[in-house]
Amino acid sequence: MNSPTLAPKLLGSTIGSSADGFVVAEWQDPGGSPDERRLIAPLHLHHRDDEIWYVLAGTLRVQVGDTEMEATQGSAVFVPRGTAHTFWNPRAEPVRYLLVMTSNTFSLIQEIHSAIDRSPAALSALFRKYHSELLG
Repeated sequence: MNSPTLAPKLLGSTIGSSADGFVVAEWQDPGGSPDERRLIAPLHLHHRDDEIWYVLAGTLRVQVGDTEMEATQGSAVFVPRGTAHTFWNPRAEPVRYLLVMTSNTFSLIQEIHSAIDRSPAALSALFRKYHSELLG
């Protein structure tokens, strides 16, 4: 992206691209049974990239290393590179959040979403390709 971009409504979209330094995406999870831990992403780590979640509405539960924290509307969670992490919606209500990530992490997510082979071996290889590691 060589010119400024305005994203007045980001929901379900991103601003930035795999060619830029970082990407911001607004995503959501519809919620489910509070008794079920439905991971949005499996336990993993990025060797070179940090990530930040900013909760717009609802609640996001984030495991960072051995610590679990609950982020509610208006709060953010920073996960430094090299730290195992995963996240999920612990409530029946929807959660909306911004994910601030590097273009490298964004490229990984795009490839995961378009992958036909999602076997553990194929996903592990994808994570390695983007200097990340699938742990769970």
